Amino acid sequence: MPRPTWKGFLKLSLVSCPVALYPATSTRQRISFHIMNRKTGDRTRYLVVDSETGEPVEPEDRVRGYEISKNSYVFIEDEEIDAVKIESTHTIDIDNFVPRDEVDGIYLDAPYYLAPDGKVGEDAFLVIREAMREKQMAGIARIVMSRRERLLLIEPRGKGLLATTLRNANEVRNEAAYFDTIPDMELPEEMLAIAKDIIERKSAHFDPSKFEDRYELALKELIEAKRAGQPIHIPEAPRPRPTANLMEALRRSLERELAPPPRRTRRAAAEATGAGTARRRASSRAAARRAS
Repeated sequence: MPRPTWKGFLKLSLVSCPVALYPATSTRQRISFHIMNRKTGDRTRYLVVDSETGEPVEPEDRVRGYEISKNSYVFIEDEEIDAVKIESTHTIDIDNFVPRDEVDGIYLDAPYYLAPDGKVGEDAFLVIREAMREKQMAGIARIVMSRRERLLLIEPRGKGLLATTLRNANEVRNEAAYFDTIPDMELPEEMLAIAKDIIERKSAHFDPSKFEDRYELALKELIEAKRAGQPIHIPEAPRPRPTANLMEALRRSLERELAPPPRRTRRAAAEATGAGTARRRASSRAAARRAS
């Protein structure tokens, strides 16, 4: 289990319980690169330097500054920032409850798992969770994370709670700036009917496990090829063109959806299996190298 991002109390009116917040997602499996010196093969590192003298600034000489006027700053020490405490620094206080579907997805930011921190107060945690589940409501709360107060959307998830940080209203851009130039027009019923038929035939239940990051897989294959000293062939990516005849494109799209899937030959199936095995082996080797 990963270390908690935050520890404190979950509070509903006069009821409170100790809780811990854990990241619900991970980027550990993503490929990351180091910046290298092409001439020496050594890794590079960044230095913090004085913008005027160009001299390196040692960690003990670094301080946060807030610009109050042009080229005039007030220094703020870390201890002074840490001393700024409000209730949400150590408490997730649920302010109110809203229907979950009222929260626009554009405001959702980062998800976290919220769980009891120890045995003490588990009953209070369970009562809050089940009351929300039965009322089919989500809680809106506040929390201090990374030295800023964030809004939280809290909802039941399995045996625990899912807490998702929310963007503030001033962080979300007005859609009118991007959509106002889109014209309103009467669309032909036949086109809409074909498009809806295509949507119907492509409808499925959401299952993220069926989606692979093809870009990540291509990067792994590139790395393995470079490691093996194989020649690198970079094909040109196809570029789609604007549809000239919309009705014709819709009809052809529907015909393709109606056509039975092509049968794979034994050779094609074997090649696909081999490619999948190669990718899994490459992934396993990369994981082993990271672990070592």
